[in-house]
Amino acid sequence: MLKIAWSPIYAHPLPPGHRFPMEKYDLLPEQLLYEGTIAKENLFEPPKLIERWIINTHDPSYFKKLKDLQLSKSEIRKTGFPVNELLVKREIHIMSGSVQACLYALEYGIAFNIAGGTHHAFTDRGEGFCLLNDIAISANYLLENNLANKILVIDLDVHQGNGTAEIFKERGEVFTFSMHGAHNYPLHKEKSDLDIPLPDGTGDEAYMGHLRKHLEPLFIDYAPDFIIYQCGVDILATDKLGRLNISMHGCRERDKIVLESAREKNIPIMCCMGGGYSEKINHIIEAHANTYRLAQDIFF
Repeated sequence: MLKIAWSPIYAHPLPPGHRFPMEKYDLLPEQLLYEGTIAKENLFEPPKLIERWIINTHDPSYFKKLKDLQLSKSEIRKTGFPVNELLVKREIHIMSGSVQACLYALEYGIAFNIAGGTHHAFTDRGEGFCLLNDIAISANYLLENNLANKILVIDLDVHQGNGTAEIFKERGEVFTFSMHGAHNYPLHKEKSDLDIPLPDGTGDEAYMGHLRKHLEPLFIDYAPDFIIYQCGVDILATDKLGRLNISMHGCRERDKIVLESAREKNIPIMCCMGGGYSEKINHIIEAHANTYRLAQDIFF
């Protein structure tokens, strides 16, 4: 059964005019339910996450400042969010959703968090709409509990997974692979284990060529036993922040390559949703929904 982390708090309202589309976290499950891709039993609300698993990844002093709403104005500005108590609660809920989705992936082969993919959060700070890093927290949870030994992070959001790269820069148990816009945010890129920077305007054919060329050798050379997939849809040509030229079909093909590879190799995969900033919300929802449709077709 496809299990998907979702909570009403995911769609926490932001001030009018804020460019982060929180409404997608309600609209996406509604669309998937409406079309019959999933049923209500596929959705689960994440349980409370013990703080130990957060400070296992993040600096305890940073997490305390975040919880106590003591971040400086500069630190808040870098997150891109108007940090408040409910937003912090939402972020912790998202961390739990990804951890629990990893556990379901071990059971069913694949699982999702409708939120997550917060790859810009560093050990000791938040950036780029990310306060905590669910990818890193989930990977460390699996390693600490001996549920995985070698984790491959496949980050195909248009923005480099800089926080994840920083957190795991000296950890051989986690391999960070980021394919992203070369000239996009963040201005200063961290060093992932494998970075594939793409020029502005990269289209479907070139994108899939890069992905196929670099992904298959990772399965052979690194031999992961778990995958965390950051599948942001801000690679779309319609994305306001993306700068690539990927069609809706191309975005679906990207996901198909990753999910079929995981299924064929029998490697559990947890998918977290990442970014998407197209002007029309239906483009964001359709691109995200394709990932779930593919999961049902390929795994179940």
